[in-house]
Amino acid sequence: MAARNQASHDENGRQNGTISKRSDSRHLAALVLARGGSKGIPLKNIKMLAGVPLLGWVLRAAIDSEMFDSVWVSTDHDEIEKVAKSWGAKVHRRSPEVSKDSSSSVETIQEFLRHNTEVDVVCHIQCTSPCLHPSHLQEALKKIIEDGYDSVFSVVRRHQFRWKEVKQGISQLMNLNPGIPRRQDWDGELCENGSFYIGTRDLILKENTTKVAYFEMEPEHSVDIDVDIDWPVAEERVLRFGYFGRGVSIMFCRVSRCLTNGKVFLSPSGEDMVSFHTRDTTGLRMLQNDGVEVVLLTSSEDPVTQSMADKLKKMIGCEVMDVGEEPLKDVQSVVEKNRLDWKNVAYMGNDPADATCLNLAGLSAVPADAPKDAADSAKYTCRHAGGMGAVREFAEHILLQKEKAKTQMKQDRIDRNNF
Repeated sequence: MAARNQASHDENGRQNGTISKRSDSRHLAALVLARGGSKGIPLKNIKMLAGVPLLGWVLRAAIDSEMFDSVWVSTDHDEIEKVAKSWGAKVHRRSPEVSKDSSSSVETIQEFLRHNTEVDVVCHIQCTSPCLHPSHLQEALKKIIEDGYDSVFSVVRRHQFRWKEVKQGISQLMNLNPGIPRRQDWDGELCENGSFYIGTRDLILKENTTKVAYFEMEPEHSVDIDVDIDWPVAEERVLRFGYFGRGVSIMFCRVSRCLTNGKVFLSPSGEDMVSFHTRDTTGLRMLQNDGVEVVLLTSSEDPVTQSMADKLKKMIGCEVMDVGEEPLKDVQSVVEKNRLDWKNVAYMGNDPADATCLNLAGLSAVPADAPKDAADSAKYTCRHAGGMGAVREFAEHILLQKEKAKTQMKQDRIDRNNF
């Protein structure tokens, strides 16, 4: 289908919406509910899962589906708002009335619709389903756009036998004919997996519907996180089956306090010296070998590293660029020159001045010892400090994402006959 409208951008150039590849004239909005008062896991919505905030996994899938006119997070918490904006979402600050433990999702979505009268269809995506892919949303939304349904929800097929307690100690099988003993001869049951719910404005505000459809997701993508013990299982699953974006073409990396640890050594001859970790330089070469262009950033504020630009270029074999106090202008010129989208850019920084670039980049990281202003804008926080292996760690993260991006739409599906 022809593109209907161009994505909107904020003052920093980040996409707030996406190119809508459909002919439907209604305003489709993705909405993630992310309250700050989670009881099972405090601030669960922004807790790191495989190096990425939980919220980031679903926002990336929603934005990359290119089906929505706007992507939103409804929250009552400042930290969640910062993370949401860093991943390209708009933020609806929900009222205290719908931020209680007893508040329902429907009440919160209704409030969102009353404040955003342009929205015709809402896709409520649950933050706790990190294995969501753009293709899931694209296929489900077709049922709304092309088939005329006014409600679609996600399900997974389960092959679990359910028993009803007749009385204490006595039960009976509820959902299987005893004459079909093999599970592979049974179609199983469709169960809501809580990944997403799509509904029209009239349906949600008036709470009535006439035409409902389901979208069946694969078992491997049906992950739900509720309590702490779910976390390690979800992390393993998302590393194998999660959506990792579209890959990276170029990486910008600050030399000072990312490639170095910020220390300056004085030699007996009076020369200033800095050191590099061989793990980090190896990580940069790994990126180059995989086709990622690497640009190292120096600054006039760091005369030692700036004076070593030629040596760095010779030693690592990558471009070295001097940037001003606000690196966005210089980095933006390279992005535009190479006709790249910020989604295909990786950026590693360790300074509040890097915040805008960290926010814009599709993949961004800070070392473990980064200041809070920079860390709040990054999508990945390394376990290692600057100059101590952080660059290598981020390089490995980029390569993992690139590999996943190559195969994410063609991952082997689990055959329910061979569980």
